[in-house]
Amino acid sequence: MLTTFEAVSRHGSMRQAAARLNVTQPAISQALKALEAHVGMALFDRSTRPARLTEAGELLARAVRDGLGQISAALEDIRSLSGQDDSQITVSCTLGMATYWLMPRLPDFYARNPEVTVNVQAPSTDLPHLAPGIDIAVRYGTGAWLEGRTMKLFDEQVCPVGAPALVERLLAEGVGLDRAPLIHVRSPHNQHWAGWEDYLRTRGVNRARLAGQSFNNYVQAAQAVLDGRGLMLGWRSIAAGAVREGALRMWPGGEVDLGTGYFVTAATPTSRTAQSFLDWIVGVDPLQF
Repeated sequence: MLTTFEAVSRHGSMRQAAARLNVTQPAISQALKALEAHVGMALFDRSTRPARLTEAGELLARAVRDGLGQISAALEDIRSLSGQDDSQITVSCTLGMATYWLMPRLPDFYARNPEVTVNVQAPSTDLPHLAPGIDIAVRYGTGAWLEGRTMKLFDEQVCPVGAPALVERLLAEGVGLDRAPLIHVRSPHNQHWAGWEDYLRTRGVNRARLAGQSFNNYVQAAQAVLDGRGLMLGWRSIAAGAVREGALRMWPGGEVDLGTGYFVTAATPTSRTAQSFLDWIVGVDPLQF
């Protein structure tokens, strides 16, 4: 009954829904009446032509659409788990990595593998991991992960970055990192990336207060930096494009190697499609695209 109801609400008429479902129009009408009897309310206003959804009908239509969408997604995940769909893979990485590094480079992968679709997921945690439906995880750290098969992509360096006008003004006024306005990326899920505390301690910079604007993801923080609100820690691979284009400027002499890098972990056994992605990503120049 719910499938019939969804078809009528989507197509706007019983005739079109009957044609789509390959059943008779009376069968559609009977199913709708049975559903209305079950919920105890009219789902369609039949005084109009064509009949329109009532308030209750709108509520149910939204729920059915969401439910069918979730079922469809689950079926796709099951197909992926069973190896039935070898034309797509799902990659998990942070929002910043997806936005500023992976997505700009994917056209090159598609040019080499036009038959493959890459689904990119950015979970709330700053340490993406393998899970059902996830073929590959791209993550930052030291590489000490036990699941799947992990390969190092490149070493990483961190450096404060800011809008060129702001960096120029701070330098002209003799304002150092001990007094410059800071922008933080902080959230309960952001525990594996270095923060300003770690960076300043590594550089031996003493600072009385670390107050500044805080955001719960890298993309929001980056927008504030582009607007000239302060300096943020920029990972070389992610910030390189904006620095090259002149939208951001690195703090002079500010690069620090924290002994970390980017790694790619693949689920095992690794599908043919996932292996194609691995072969491609390990050969990508981390600073160019």
